[in-house]
Amino acid sequence: MPELPEVETVRRGLSPVMEGARIARAETRRDGLRWPFPDRMAERLTGARVLRLGRRSKYLLADLDTGETLITHLGMSGRMLISGHQLGEFQHDHPAPEKHDHVVLDMDNGARVTFNDPRRFGAMDLCETATLGDHKLIRVLGPEPLGNTFDEPYLQAALSHRNSPIKTALLDQGIIAGLGNIYVCEVLFRTGIHPTRKAARIAPARIAGLVPIIRDVLSEAIESGGSSLKDYRQTDGDLGYFQHNFRVYGREGEPCVTQGCTGKIRRITQSGRSTFYCAQCQR
Repeated sequence: MPELPEVETVRRGLSPVMEGARIARAETRRDGLRWPFPDRMAERLTGARVLRLGRRSKYLLADLDTGETLITHLGMSGRMLISGHQLGEFQHDHPAPEKHDHVVLDMDNGARVTFNDPRRFGAMDLCETATLGDHKLIRVLGPEPLGNTFDEPYLQAALSHRNSPIKTALLDQGIIAGLGNIYVCEVLFRTGIHPTRKAARIAPARIAGLVPIIRDVLSEAIESGGSSLKDYRQTDGDLGYFQHNFRVYGREGEPCVTQGCTGKIRRITQSGRSTFYCAQCQR
């Protein structure tokens, strides 16, 4: 499932063709995806101008001049693809619709934005922009890991009474928004923390040390266009390539990359998810 870097990469790709443009025509080709689409979604989107394209955790947020915000979640296989836009110039020819093109937004600048989702675990919803923070998908989220409210004192306090494994705690979207399985594995390796250690038993100084590493890993992944494992693509169809920088994720049985370490990467299952780590480097 796309994590924060992948969604931020998609946001950056969509921004030049959506921000400031009007949705000349919206089309829904089914009644919904993971959940039903909101009532009259295509009608409510048609004619609306996109004022701002933002992101909260793993959700894309399009603020409209109608006073509503379009919330989009890519799910496991969702892609937002742009056609009619090449080399900074709009081309008005678009590819033929594909089987899993479920929502199509034709912008007044000639670009087309298509939400393609083969597994249909994605979602779209509309809500009043003024009450976005109260939406059921948004109100449960913790601070953004790249934002100003996410800092060392916050994380120390948030984890001080957590008896769950540190890996599980960092995946809790109520503690940190947008951090997923891949990047938690990479963060814990870089900080030398074993993924099964109880969060509350880790020294405050080590918890504080997680903050800059979380930011570094996410920033590096965003600059690499995210990680493409199975389904993820950027808005132009290209793959992200941060997966080539993985130090532990997906490397079970391979030698640890730490100089002087003779260990090999191990894999265990935590809460139904694969965890990759080096038992020699991470304590």
